[in-house]
Amino acid sequence: VQLQASGGGLVQTGGSLRLACEVSGRTDNLNALAWFRQGPGKAREYVSSITWDGDGRYYSDSVKGRFIISRDDAKNTLDLQMSSLTPEDTAIYYCNVQRGNLLYWGQGTQVTVSS
Repeated sequence: VQLQASGGGLVQTGGSLRLACEVSGRTDNLNALAWFRQGPGKAREYVSSITWDGDGRYYSDSVKGRFIISRDDAKNTLDLQMSSLTPEDTAIYYCNVQRGNLLYWGQGTQVTVSS
């Protein structure tokens, strides 16, 4: 499985961004897809995840109500719509997919929120 994240950039507080993670290669038997992020000087943290069938969507408390995770089957992407952004959301955002006990990671996309 190969993952390519895009959509990051610089946005002002209160703004919005939409991240996309293109999933290619073997996509059979994937269990779930997720977004993580790593802020400056911080450990990587969980942001949101979605089951492969799209029925289950989960969010960390810090983004619940502001971010929406989704899958686009036509484009083979995992998307993250981010709204009401704050400087605390500044981080490199990574997508991953799970197959059994294996995790595949994308390269990350930088999101910077200015105050």
